[in-house]
Amino acid sequence: MQCDRCKDSIEAGEKREHHGQVLCEDCYMDALSPARTCDPWAVHSAKSLAQQEGRVEVNEVQEKILRILEETGGVGQKILVERLRIRPSDLEREIAALRHMEKVRGELRDGKKVVRLW
Repeated sequence: MQCDRCKDSIEAGEKREHHGQVLCEDCYMDALSPARTCDPWAVHSAKSLAQQEGRVEVNEVQEKILRILEETGGVGQKILVERLRIRPSDLEREIAALRHMEKVRGELRDGKKVVRLW
């Protein structure tokens, strides 16, 4: 069996159904809990934590994203997915977390959406 969204194979007994689609567990979780880049409470929480701790730590993937954006000045999400070799939905979650920390933001360049440093 194959996931309708990501096209990966699904082992027997592992399929999930959501709005008429057959999904793998990862795609099912993404469908139930999509990444939200614009979340005022998440931004408030990140800022509060940064004030208490003095800084906010980022994970390895987030560090790589920040490095790529520093080197390039900003790139599209497709390029980040290719360079990091991760799923687009995983990148969206990492970008959302970095956005909440006010480390990255989106920008339109020549009509295309680009992720850049804050």
